Amino acid sequence: MSMQTVFKAGLVGAGYISEYHIAALRRAGVPIVGLCDVDAQRAAAAAQQFGVPVFSSLADLHAAGANVVHVLTPPHVHAKVTLEALDLGCHVLVEKPLAEDPADCQAIARRATERGLRVCVNHSLLFDPQVRKALQTVRSGKLGEIVSMDILRSSVYPPYGGGPLPPQYRAAGYPFRDLGVHALYLFEAVLGPIENVTAQYKSLGGEPNLAFDEWRALVRCEKGVGQFQLSWNVKPLQSQIIIQGTRGVLRVDLFLMFQARRALTPLPKAAERIVNAMTDSLKPMLDVPRGVWGFLRKKVLPYHGLQDLVAAFYQSLADNTAPPVSVDEATRVVRWTEQVARAADEEHRQAIAPLTLGEQVPVLVTGGGGNLGNAIVRKLLERGTRVRILVRRPPANIPPGLEVALGDLADPQAVERAVRGAQIVIHSGAAIRGPWLSHQGGTVEGTRNVLDACKKFAVQKLVHVSSMSVLESASGDRTDIPVCESTPLEPRVEERGNYTRAKLLAEQLVTQYTRESALPTVILRPGLIFGGKLPLIGGAVARKLGKRWLILGNGDVRLPLVHLDDVVDAILLATDSPLRDGQIIQLVDDWTPTQLELLRLVHPDARVIRFRRSILFTLGWMSQVMLGLLKRPSPLAPYRLRSALSRRIYRCDNADLLGWRPRHTAQVRAQLPAAGEKPLVSPLPATAV
Repeated sequence: MSMQTVFKAGLVGAGYISEYHIAALRRAGVPIVGLCDVDAQRAAAAAQQFGVPVFSSLADLHAAGANVVHVLTPPHVHAKVTLEALDLGCHVLVEKPLAEDPADCQAIARRATERGLRVCVNHSLLFDPQVRKALQTVRSGKLGEIVSMDILRSSVYPPYGGGPLPPQYRAAGYPFRDLGVHALYLFEAVLGPIENVTAQYKSLGGEPNLAFDEWRALVRCEKGVGQFQLSWNVKPLQSQIIIQGTRGVLRVDLFLMFQARRALTPLPKAAERIVNAMTDSLKPMLDVPRGVWGFLRKKVLPYHGLQDLVAAFYQSLADNTAPPVSVDEATRVVRWTEQVARAADEEHRQAIAPLTLGEQVPVLVTGGGGNLGNAIVRKLLERGTRVRILVRRPPANIPPGLEVALGDLADPQAVERAVRGAQIVIHSGAAIRGPWLSHQGGTVEGTRNVLDACKKFAVQKLVHVSSMSVLESASGDRTDIPVCESTPLEPRVEERGNYTRAKLLAEQLVTQYTRESALPTVILRPGLIFGGKLPLIGGAVARKLGKRWLILGNGDVRLPLVHLDDVVDAILLATDSPLRDGQIIQLVDDWTPTQLELLRLVHPDARVIRFRRSILFTLGWMSQVMLGLLKRPSPLAPYRLRSALSRRIYRCDNADLLGWRPRHTAQVRAQLPAAGEKPLVSPLPATAV
């Protein structure tokens, strides 16, 4: 009986990796009975996307004919689902790591033996074409005796768009469980059984939701020593393996799909260096285009190692032979993985243990770790007000009077914990960069979560920090009609970019909750904030290009500046004021210089290049057409450029509702190099392009 008619697959878990298991099964000709997931909505979406049936449970999958189960759940339930599948009489393919406890691995081994079933673990890199080629080189002896091995890996996690926190952020040790496991089984494949692992980990801010986003491990094996670097800070992304022997060094790049070998030769050392330099240069030049061509012809596949491992597993079932990766092999890796991951879990638990929240607190500030949030908190503490902040990472120093609530704005449970007991909420947190999903989670869903929690716990007032970017500004040059609180909202928000789109949706949510739920709110719209760590000369003004400054446009766009401390003053006035009906107050300084005027004030001797509007709009149109063919938005789309370069004037009509007047910019201007008698515009010429 053929493999296709005997074995039928069922998938438990409909997350990201399920797509590639489905592709591998179809490539191997294995019928797919269906899939199930504890998240019914995610299961239904995956089932529709891939054209497979959805089931409510593993038992239902088995009853429908599945006799091989792919366990694609988060690692903490791998053992539970695997044991259930074995009890139902199914063979199992488990995503790495096999489990989070060596005892569970041993229980799986016993159950599989008792039932006469096979369990394989997805150590997929062992089947990656580049890794297999490298292992052949090692076994051929071309590198001599292997001394050491280095694995360099940087990574990103998919954007978090809101809802329950994804598994990668729930435990401090998850990144090592997720990706460190690959390094450990590769070390064993090259250097023999692992004898000891020591690790260091730290947070540098590359992925704020991770407790530790920088990892280093030193791995002592039977035949040599390995080093592993895992980073969410290193850019561009890399995945490299360096194998060092007594007769050669092999460098493998898994992302660019090439490998280059430096060999020991009988040549003089100087000549040997030249030969090896040529090898290092020529191999990538040949292999990278070859790899790209193979990818285009679908000879090189996404997650190619997974594809080949799945095929090998089903072939082993058909041949009644041992699986490609046994439970015993996986158990050794789990033991060392957990040694590192559990130590990280415990260190993080001890670090956050002192972060307790009181039953009540006068003010909660979201985004308390940002430039604006930090300035708000500092001012409140100076006034003697107890403050709670919602941040994703614990601050290095926690001054008296400050409470720290850990969590992401997109996580409704974290927001509820933070808002509970707060009398006033200052919502200054938002996403400032990244793809749309990041803005949707950090700004839109984050604001919705704050509003829901404020309503649930009946806060006295919500002060929402919006942005002037939500206003329409592409209608052309209007120096006669000021931009103020009554200016229409942006009608083509998706063309303005992710930040504007998210901030507008968030502000509209605040207005809706104020109107429909009588939630007491005030909305503040700051202009271009500077001060503190926020520079006066930013991208909206000019960009440094070598020894020159590049201005987009003619340099005559007026800037709606506002000092950071003036924004803080307005926020504190809003918390104390009787305003509570969603009043909108724009925050802009009386002084609104043009780009060129401001640049010349700060850098009187600046050599300026102005990128003329006509050329800029032409390039923007061309980029929109070209990127449109790839179904990607252009950052220089003409509408977005018109919005950024429109000549407008600004006014704060509602500032008197707060009794607010900007007062800090004048102090900054007095300290500028060109202050006093010098003219606003230097006589130095500005080169036009």
